[in-house]
Amino acid sequence: MTAAVVAAAGGLALTGPVPTSSAEPRRDAVQQRIDKLVGADRHPGALAAVRDRHGRTRHYTAGVGDLRTGGGVPVNGRVRIGSASKMFAAVVVLQLVGEGRVELDAPIGTYLPGLVRAKGVDADRITVRRLLQHDSGLPDYTDSMFTGIGDYFPYRHVYLDPRGLLDLANAREDGRPAGTGWSYSNTNYVLAGLLAQRVTGRPFDELVTTRVIQRIGLRDTYAPGVGEQDIRGRHPKGYQRDPATGELVDFTRMDPGWGWAAGHIVSTPGDLNTFLRALLDGKLLAPAQSAQMRTTIPTAPGSGQGYGLGVFRMPLSCGGVAWGHGGDIPGYSTLNAATDDGRATTLVVTSLNGSVNDGSTAADRGALVDAALCAN
Repeated sequence: MTAAVVAAAGGLALTGPVPTSSAEPRRDAVQQRIDKLVGADRHPGALAAVRDRHGRTRHYTAGVGDLRTGGGVPVNGRVRIGSASKMFAAVVVLQLVGEGRVELDAPIGTYLPGLVRAKGVDADRITVRRLLQHDSGLPDYTDSMFTGIGDYFPYRHVYLDPRGLLDLANAREDGRPAGTGWSYSNTNYVLAGLLAQRVTGRPFDELVTTRVIQRIGLRDTYAPGVGEQDIRGRHPKGYQRDPATGELVDFTRMDPGWGWAAGHIVSTPGDLNTFLRALLDGKLLAPAQSAQMRTTIPTAPGSGQGYGLGVFRMPLSCGGVAWGHGGDIPGYSTLNAATDDGRATTLVVTSLNGSVNDGSTAADRGALVDAALCAN
């Protein structure tokens, strides 16, 4: 979930013809690329959904979905989407902005007084906008939890509530003044979730469910309940390499509570494409909030990549830009992107980059998403 920059390399129906969906057995260009991602030194399995500008969707799989049984990767299976969850959280907050219940440029203390106490930051300068665009200067609580892939194991079955996550961030000493540039921090979205709860008086997971998931009819997407460690329905297993033994460990069963509003949602490649299309097509946000979402700041000098309110703006090799937000969480890594003319692609692999021995896979994944968008 913390490796968001890698993701940038990575009710209402959609308008137009009803999209068709089918498993794609032919070894077309996307299938050839996804086949390259799996293997002994690469990821155990991979799955993708590619939607063209006419609304047609093709699903792809490669590798093994269960190393113990040798079972295949289920087409459009459910996976943990990590930081791609931030898009859902940003939509909820921006909807509240559109309803006049939240002001983007109001200090976060207006809604959550006294909660931000990290050293080196001035809570009065941290606005709601700065939270959503990662310009708050707040330390990332996951930096206190994870420094390497082995650190995931002690937290595998540990539940940390949102206030506990915020306590970890407040105890850090690497905060910086707000407004000094883009700096990715999961703490921003924990605060965004707490803000939504405080303003509405309803649980964050309920808000995501009613305002986003149910509104656009996402059938395979859900926010896990407190303490829920398994993935519901058909899904490939997710794996983490144990640095002590070098073996891949089945990490599918885990408590994702430490991700919360920053990264605990479960979805499918097809549902993520549907979400991206609904987002870009104005099905979730009013025009004013959609414009705010797309107002970006640079993520690095000269990169051409920007970050808006919960989404990356990514240049494509064929010209133009795509919008999306990938995510990492133990066992799964997701890349996704969509364009304004109807295209969308989501790719998921069943281990993090740190669990593979071939370091070229990250570039290959980004190239697949770019090629899929540019080809259709």
